[in-house]
Amino acid sequence: MSEAALQEEIGADKSLLLVDDDEPFLRRLAKAMEKRGFEIEMAGSVAAGKAIATARPPAYAVVDLRLEDGNGLDVVEVLREKRPDCRVVVLTGYGAIATAVAAVKIGATDYLSKPADATDITRALLSDGAALPPPPENPMSADRVRWEHIQRVYEQCDRNVSETARRLNMHRRTLQRILAKRSPR
Repeated sequence: MSEAALQEEIGADKSLLLVDDDEPFLRRLAKAMEKRGFEIEMAGSVAAGKAIATARPPAYAVVDLRLEDGNGLDVVEVLREKRPDCRVVVLTGYGAIATAVAAVKIGATDYLSKPADATDITRALLSDGAALPPPPENPMSADRVRWEHIQRVYEQCDRNVSETARRLNMHRRTLQRILAKRSPR
């Protein structure tokens, strides 16, 4: 996409709030997004993100899900309240379906797993949601998806193997063997 076309697609309000507690990542992303034409404001915590969202609600936001002082979805809620048309992308290093659903229900436009590059984030911020996104270059294997699901249910059952096995309709020893192995790639 040419720079002129990108500027046109961003629109008149180019304000972008970046909320992440990973300082080096935050600086790199801010620099990359600035090159793409956005006007950046950065926050390293939920409190700072909520303060900026309240004082100067941006047109766009990229919010990390897990921050040192809380949950990034709290920032998304404030953004939705103060500026309903704000396009929000939630980033996380913990790609779980349940959190993706929660983020979208609260009002996130999209949800990306880290490491996400500036191109992916820009595409997510500017997508209209009508067309399906292109398939990922390196999707998770079926074994990995299965393992992620088992891990999520295991965590939801407070790491109780017997309860997890019952809910997954699986023998307890089979589940113990799966949990003892490393995650598939």
